[in-house]
Amino acid sequence: MEHGVFSGLGDDDRRALLATMVRRRYARHDTLFHEGDPGDSLHLVDRGRVAIRVTTRLGDVVTVAVLGPGESFGEQALLGDDTRRTASVVALEPVTTRCLFRHDFARLRAEHPSVDRLLVQFLSRDVHRLTNRLLEALYDDVDRRVARRLDELVGVYDGGDGGDGEPVEIPLRQEDLASMAGTTRPTTNRVLRALEDDGVVALARGRIRVMDRVALERAAR
Repeated sequence: MEHGVFSGLGDDDRRALLATMVRRRYARHDTLFHEGDPGDSLHLVDRGRVAIRVTTRLGDVVTVAVLGPGESFGEQALLGDDTRRTASVVALEPVTTRCLFRHDFARLRAEHPSVDRLLVQFLSRDVHRLTNRLLEALYDDVDRRVARRLDELVGVYDGGDGGDGEPVEIPLRQEDLASMAGTTRPTTNRVLRALEDDGVVALARGRIRVMDRVALERAAR
């Protein structure tokens, strides 16, 4: 798996980075780390998909994102000592990651200064995503937010290349989609039923099949 974040590095720096990273494998339902754990490493996803989950003030555990191949998590662990994980990460299927430990990253930065670009890319991406989510929460209606999260999941489950027009199956509960969209399950079910009536999705227990991605993209705008 060639990660896009490596594109800004020279060949020597990229080889040094890959040689430093440690491959990790997890079975379905394994917890890669828990919210509140000491943070000491960044993960890049090579294979499989993971759920990012946080605990609310009421004690509920909710899914805030699903990440697939080419994506990363745990970047804050590279920023300094005594960092804590701000979310739990659970494997939704067999997962393989490349793990970069903070002490190895510190050594790489000293030997290959351009590796700093990697951290800047991670942080810039996170700021961009958080800014977009804040604007959505303030100004977008719930129907659009549900459609947008579902459209993003299509990208995660079809490899992000737009697919070939075939249906894309997303094996997630409506509760997960609801928490990702910042709404309730009943509201999410209402939006999905309307999309189903229009032939955009087909619903089944524990999964959503997207039948018409073009129409879904229109609903997400």
